[in-house]
Amino acid sequence: MATGVGAATKAVIPLAGLGTRLFPASRAVKKELMPVVGPDGLARAMIHCHLIDLVAAGIEEICLVVQPGDEEAIRAYFAAPDADWLRRLEKSPGLADEARRLPEFNERLRFAVQGEAEGYGHAVYQSRAFAGGDRVLLCLGDHLFRGAPVSPCRELAELAARSGGRCVSAVNRIGPDQLKGYGAIAGVRLPDNPRLIDVTRIIEKPDEAAARRELRVDGLGDDEFLGWFGLHLLAPSIYEVLEQMIRDNVRDHGEFQLTRAQEMLRRREGYLALEMTRGERFDFGTPADYLESLARFAQPTR
Repeated sequence: MATGVGAATKAVIPLAGLGTRLFPASRAVKKELMPVVGPDGLARAMIHCHLIDLVAAGIEEICLVVQPGDEEAIRAYFAAPDADWLRRLEKSPGLADEARRLPEFNERLRFAVQGEAEGYGHAVYQSRAFAGGDRVLLCLGDHLFRGAPVSPCRELAELAARSGGRCVSAVNRIGPDQLKGYGAIAGVRLPDNPRLIDVTRIIEKPDEAAARRELRVDGLGDDEFLGWFGLHLLAPSIYEVLEQMIRDNVRDHGEFQLTRAQEMLRRREGYLALEMTRGERFDFGTPADYLESLARFAQPTR
């Protein structure tokens, strides 16, 4: 098993949710296959945009955690078009080139199945065999990321070489009204890199009073907190903690939550967070967010 100190080369994307917030469209089209238009004007499935970003960040293998039966549709999307399709696409050279590149992504894909919807931590645990003792970059399936000159995915993946073996989660500034949707942290900024934070507390979806009392970080305004950005560099030990939680049936609101595992791991071996000050996050999880992110994602990087 490889546990080297280089940049992370594996990524995990949980996709096993039902997509209830995008119902009824999600009955016909899985959320990860819904279309997103990029700055180049091409319409791609959301998962396609994810993979483009990850490959550019140096990721070599990507594990998709899916519901039973979902692999076929994703494999079909990335399959080589037949001759008739290619003839039609030749009228638009950019589309023909895009079509020829699709199978390259299929070669990088691995799949793990989450048979029952038991929570985000449970979904991540299904990728344990894929991780094989390596650090992995975990990406939210209904978020996309972009940044210049370095993408958030690349920046976090490359931190694997400098994190001392600890987990690192990307965070960004959120307001009190956003606390209900994110895990949030308290911590101390490192003197040699103020964007890196030695985390002292992690709470999933805290209420505002608890956040004001327990989740403070230097350099933030009175109404600012640091919440999950949707990207996590996970150490192999996270799977041991998740296994323990599942074995002992440790649940929050009926599910196995990754945030609890992250807090347990923080107590054991420490935990870092990286404040994202240049990267952009695009949330496609709700109809309102989807509409807003569609418009923003089509624009060039700021």
